[in-house]
Amino acid sequence: MIDGGALTEAGDLLATLHHGEVAGILDRLPRKRRGVAFRLLPKPTAVEVFDDLTAVSQVDLIADLGTADVAEAFDHLDPDDRAELLDELPAAVAKALVQQLTPDEREMTGVVLGFPRGSVGRRMSPEVVHAYVDDTAAAALERVKERGHEVETIYTVPVIGEGRVLRGVVSLRDLLLSDADTPLSTMMHKPIAAYADDDAELTAQRCIDRAVLAMPVTDRERRLVGMLTIDDAAEVVEQARDTDEARAGASEPLREPYLLASVLSITRARIVWLFVLAVSAILTVNVLEIFEGTLEQKVALALFIPLLTGIGGNTGSQAATTVTRALATGEAAPRDVLRVAGKEVRVGLTLGTVLGIVGFAVAGLAYELEIGTVIGLTILSICTMAATVGGMMPLIAKSIRVDPAVFSTPFISTFCDATGLIIYFMIAKAVLGI
Repeated sequence: MIDGGALTEAGDLLATLHHGEVAGILDRLPRKRRGVAFRLLPKPTAVEVFDDLTAVSQVDLIADLGTADVAEAFDHLDPDDRAELLDELPAAVAKALVQQLTPDEREMTGVVLGFPRGSVGRRMSPEVVHAYVDDTAAAALERVKERGHEVETIYTVPVIGEGRVLRGVVSLRDLLLSDADTPLSTMMHKPIAAYADDDAELTAQRCIDRAVLAMPVTDRERRLVGMLTIDDAAEVVEQARDTDEARAGASEPLREPYLLASVLSITRARIVWLFVLAVSAILTVNVLEIFEGTLEQKVALALFIPLLTGIGGNTGSQAATTVTRALATGEAAPRDVLRVAGKEVRVGLTLGTVLGIVGFAVAGLAYELEIGTVIGLTILSICTMAATVGGMMPLIAKSIRVDPAVFSTPFISTFCDATGLIIYFMIAKAVLGI
């Protein structure tokens, strides 16, 4: 419709859809059409749609339409969403948008921007309706009615004491169903809370695991500073998962839908990791060069190299993926490195025994028993080594503040290839006497 100039029909069609659906359509439109479609929306709808767009689409609209056309939509963003968008904008554009905010909104945005990137303070909403520990249910409910339209969530109400210190939480359901004169001190529950400088991904995963609609966020003195809602927590976890999945495949996540991404941006996302892998693969070539004489004496050994490197790389990647997932869900931590190593040694031995027996039988029948012995022992050794290293690397990465996904498939595969070949040729020389 846009290409054909049927703008009225396009606007009428968009008007029949929910603002979330419209945002999904605009996110998938090419940049020029996206700007035209956004201009077709009524102002109230445009404000809601802008809130649902990805940060990349928001940045493009600001660049294409100018700050004046999106100022109202920017003003209606939640402070945490506004801070995320400001991080993506050029400094001059960000400053122009912030200057158009009301003093209250500018202050709220400044609170979020004051916390470090990657912390839950950057993803929380500083706009909170709270109750006091000496309130009754009626007083707390009245406060929710007065300020509820200003905040992101009202379903979980934090209860504070003197100095804004968090004392507990009470649900809106309990407030509605309790007698008006019931003291909050008898209704409130012990809060599941987080510190503002805690890691955003770990906190978000904890929020989802505990099925908490909203999690209070405090400073180190336990003073209430904001709330992390479950929808924001889900967004944090999804973004982290997308990044981990991309890096596990030796790439960086794309900032926009694949079909809209340029060839240059896709190339840029992949080439760095391919270059790293190409350089590290030189280790494998050096190993083959060192044992060139062994291969000349027993040419059959060369036939099994792809099999053994494949088993090693896959075993290590499986272990790394499992442990990285355990880290993300809080099931494991860097302090568990010895326990994880012990478990993966046993897993590797079990896998290696089963696969080694098969390898021994196949190679022994196809060639000779000595070759079968070499293959069987090598598979047993490689599986044990790869599983142990693959399981430990994400924990080591986490302890030195490196993304565990970086140490998954690309790094583990290359490491296991080179180390596995050394093990293979050492066993071959010992068994075959060459």
